Amino acid sequence: MSQDTAARLDKRMFVDGEWVDAEERTDVTHPYDGDLVGSVPMASESDVIDAIDAAQAAFEASALSAYERYELLSATARQVEDRAGDIARILTSEQGKPISEARGEVDRAVQTLDLSAEQAKRMFGEYVPMDAQKGFAKDHCFTQREPLGVVAAITPFNFPLNLMVHKVGPALAAGNAVVGKPATNTPLTAIALFECLDAAADEVEADVPDGLFTVVTGAGSTVGDVILDHDAVEAISFTGSTAIGTYLAEHSGMKEMTLELGGNDPTIVWDDTDIEQAAEQVVDGACSNAGQVCNSVERVLTPEHIEDELVDALVDAAEELTVGDPFDETTDIASMVDDSQFEDVVDIFEQTVAQGATVECGGNYGGDLGPRSFEPTVLSGVTPDMPAANQETFGPLVPVITVEDFDDAIEEANNTNYGLEAGLFTQDIDRAKRAADDIEAGGVNINTVSGFRADHMPYGGFKDSGVGKEGIKYAVEHFSKEKLVGFHDGFTDV
Repeated sequence: MSQDTAARLDKRMFVDGEWVDAEERTDVTHPYDGDLVGSVPMASESDVIDAIDAAQAAFEASALSAYERYELLSATARQVEDRAGDIARILTSEQGKPISEARGEVDRAVQTLDLSAEQAKRMFGEYVPMDAQKGFAKDHCFTQREPLGVVAAITPFNFPLNLMVHKVGPALAAGNAVVGKPATNTPLTAIALFECLDAAADEVEADVPDGLFTVVTGAGSTVGDVILDHDAVEAISFTGSTAIGTYLAEHSGMKEMTLELGGNDPTIVWDDTDIEQAAEQVVDGACSNAGQVCNSVERVLTPEHIEDELVDALVDAAEELTVGDPFDETTDIASMVDDSQFEDVVDIFEQTVAQGATVECGGNYGGDLGPRSFEPTVLSGVTPDMPAANQETFGPLVPVITVEDFDDAIEEANNTNYGLEAGLFTQDIDRAKRAADDIEAGGVNINTVSGFRADHMPYGGFKDSGVGKEGIKYAVEHFSKEKLVGFHDGFTDV
């Protein structure tokens, strides 16, 4: 492993204000070369129950004002900021993304925490004018938002810091207690976040009850089933696969659910745009984090008469990227997180080529590149029935599909069970409006790729891509409930 990687980290869970162990532990390894990074506890069912019970008690005991919640989250942002270099190294060590991308994720997490802190002070209700209905001219009603209770935050491997912040920050901003469960193969970065929360709680003057924020590590099946069964958990925020999200939805009962799931996101490149600039964005959108992004560019749709020009531009952009050690500052694409992710991409690639797609560049994987590394690969001649077109591909593949006209492009963009994000490059306002109206996705981005996301915007898909929205303001709404308060005429003779 690179000499710049973090020293071995053997961490514990944070439960009821204490760092605790479990009877069993599991190792965390570096995806690029398999070296040992550290280890974490494997929580048992009783460990998870203890964590949720502590969170419930903390929620009931908490008297934090909106301003005090703001202070806690703002102080946490400063803690993460102060540890930015260290946390980025931990992130790259366990997840395998290039160190430059890890630094970017840490910076985004700081901003997400600051946005969450500000939102704690903006949980507005509204006045309801009762005289709009006959007979209620002297009644006065307003709404107020209140926390739900215990929020479970379950996160995947691909953005182990910022996706946890996207759940923990709004949950605490709304006044809840939160139990975090990071992915088994990338738990160390999340633990670093909770270390920052712990330090921030000691720093602020507010009385932050033990158990208000908790992190448990271990098998998703064990932790997830306890979360589903425990009555104290009022909300679950999950980012991950559609299969697991569906299981959670089917077994969650009356719990509030936010599910950010898979995608098969299209980006349309039309003939009235700058092909070279569009190609650079497409390749970046398909290959960042080795393609392990839910809203990455998974299908490139373009009219047949510009296919050759676009493919040439995509190849030029892809060949500019460097595959290598994630701790090398010049590396653009490093390693996939584990063997399972790597083998899935290899299988999709090989099947697509076997069915007639042409490899325009790339196509090499493993070996001298690294055991879980895959070159950025541009594929032409891809048809909608090929695996690279109709499956979610968590890897740096750029499949190009030709369409006859813009009607065909819209139809093909919607030819998927997913509906997370979409992109369109065009200079035609009518074409852009048509895409915005007709593409079935939670976000339609004009003159950029499907992979666009700012941390304060509403983010979440349609169809099998999930339910609910992330984005600080929108997550706070999911993590709170609306109460109507009404004032009516009293008894004047009393």
